[in-house]
Amino acid sequence: MKWITTPCANRDNQFKDHALARQSQLTKPQGSLGALEDIAVRLADCLQTEKPTINNINIAVFAADHGVAAEGVSAFPQEVTTQMVANFLQGGAAISVLAKHLDAQLDIIDVGTVSPLPVQSGLTIKHIGNGTANSAIEEAMTEEQLEHALNSGKEIIEKAVSRKAELFIGGEMGIANTTTASALYCALLGLSPEETTGAGTGLDESGISHKTDVIKRILATHEHFCTDNSDNSADNALAWLRCAGGFEVAALSGAYIRAAQSGIPVLVDGFISSVAALCAFKINPSVNDYLFFSHLSAEQGHKKVLQTLKQTPILDLGLRLGEGSGAAIAVNVLQMACKLHNEMATFEEAAVATQNV
Repeated sequence: MKWITTPCANRDNQFKDHALARQSQLTKPQGSLGALEDIAVRLADCLQTEKPTINNINIAVFAADHGVAAEGVSAFPQEVTTQMVANFLQGGAAISVLAKHLDAQLDIIDVGTVSPLPVQSGLTIKHIGNGTANSAIEEAMTEEQLEHALNSGKEIIEKAVSRKAELFIGGEMGIANTTTASALYCALLGLSPEETTGAGTGLDESGISHKTDVIKRILATHEHFCTDNSDNSADNALAWLRCAGGFEVAALSGAYIRAAQSGIPVLVDGFISSVAALCAFKINPSVNDYLFFSHLSAEQGHKKVLQTLKQTPILDLGLRLGEGSGAAIAVNVLQMACKLHNEMATFEEAAVATQNV
C-alpha cells in the first residue's frame, strides 16, 4: 500500500498567482464575492489552469454494511443498504436525480453489502466481504480487507482520470455508518462520543444515548492496539480505520487520496464522507489542498469536526442524507465561482476606473 503515502504532485504556482491577479482586476471591489473568489483561485491551482471549469463531474457512491448494526444503533434495518443500492440504480434516489441534473458520471460500487448484489448495469462489484465484523467486540476488518477497500477507491479514480474528470464527489451508503464515523472522529481528533454522536437515520433521545454507549465500547475495545501506533499519524489512522471503520469509508479514503495525487479536486459531502477525508488527510497530509467541504451536516458532530479541521463549509442547509447529495447540490456554487472568474470583465476591458489607492 505504498501508494497511499505518495505525496501529491508539485503544482506550478503560476496558475494560482494568475488567478489571484485576475481576481484583483475584475470589475468589483476586492473580496466582494467572498468565498467564491477563494474557490476559483483554489480550483485554478488544483486544475493547473488559468480559467478553471467544472463540467466533467464524476460521482462514486460506495455501499457496504457494518457488523456494529447488530448493536441496534440505527433506526433502519440492515437490509435497507441493498434496497437503497437498487434505488440508486433505478434512478430514484436523491443522488441519482442530482447526478442526472448535473450530467455527471455516477458509479455505484458494492464494496461489502451483507447480501452480495448480482451483476447489473450501472453497478461495479468490488465485494470485500458480507459487511464488516462488529467493531464493538472485534476488529472490523483484516489487513487484507483494508488494503482491498483502499485499492477499490484508487481504481475508481483511475477510471475518472481516463474520463478527464474535473471534480470528484464521493458518496456512501451503509446502515450504521454514522456510528462508525463517530467512533473514528473520537479516536482521531480526541473528541468525546457525546460531542460526535447524533440521530443518524432518525434515532430518538434514548437511541442516541444507546449509540453513544456503543461508541464508547468500540473505542475501549481497540484503544490499546491503536494507540501503539500513535507516534505515526498515518499508521494510527490506518489502524483505527481497520479496527473501527467500514469498507465504504476506507474506499472513500483511498479515492480521495488518489484523486488528489491525480490532480482532481474533491468536493466532500457530509458527516460520513468527512471522516473518510479526515482519514485520507491523516494518511497523506498533501491531500488537504484538494479538499473542498460542501456543506455543514445537521448531524450534531459535524460542526465540531469542521471547526477542528479549520474548514469552512460552502453551504448550510440542514442536510443529513449522505449519498454525496450535499456535495452534488454544492457543485452549482463551484460552477458559478468559475463562471464569474472566467467571464467577468476586468476594469481595463470595461473601461471602468479602478479604486483610488
